[in-house]
Amino acid sequence: MTDTLTAPRRVLSAVPASRSAARRALAAGVVAGPLFLAAGLAQGFVRDGFDFTRNAISQLALGEAGWIQTASFVLTGALLLAGATGLRRVLRGGPGGTWGPALVGVFGVSFWAAAAFPADAGAGFPAGAPEATVMSGHGAAHMFGGMIGYLALCAALVVLARPLAARGLRGWAVASRVVPVAVLAGFTASAASVLAFTAGAGLGLLWLSAVTARLAAAPADR
Repeated sequence: MTDTLTAPRRVLSAVPASRSAARRALAAGVVAGPLFLAAGLAQGFVRDGFDFTRNAISQLALGEAGWIQTASFVLTGALLLAGATGLRRVLRGGPGGTWGPALVGVFGVSFWAAAAFPADAGAGFPAGAPEATVMSGHGAAHMFGGMIGYLALCAALVVLARPLAARGLRGWAVASRVVPVAVLAGFTASAASVLAFTAGAGLGLLWLSAVTARLAAAPADR
């Protein structure tokens, strides 16, 4: 008789704990993008030779203080993976519940790849570095990982438009389909302007944070 009474209590007590874990995971996903961009901007303004019109944030991993940006890559990847876990719990059984979190997870792993394979020096950074004429193996791996990561992000945003629409957030759903176009446009224009690349990448990060926060605040009716 005692076991019969205590079993439901254990189940009920586990539900709030599960929800609390999901909230913490989602919070990690929300802060990932803004934290990464804030760290990149702060470093870019103080690192000798760095110029936002010529250099990408990923190049901050080079030089004596490069460990700061490398740590930022690692931390951001971990936060994004936690956010993907939170999204999976929130979206489980609903639209986008499988592919949305999985694609966000791929995006998170791409930050670890960026940490493992640093970008090439060039365009005056680190200070005094000449223009790069040949791409190194680690530089190519860095670019490939970033390309896969941001394609996964764009796909994730399109997939996450479905649960947004299912929650009645039509404007958010439309924006989540439009933002990837702007991100890809920024990447396409990167050959002419590094700022366009940075703006596109930053927009994608910030919109993922906004979508994660919105989905956390508007759970589906079950």
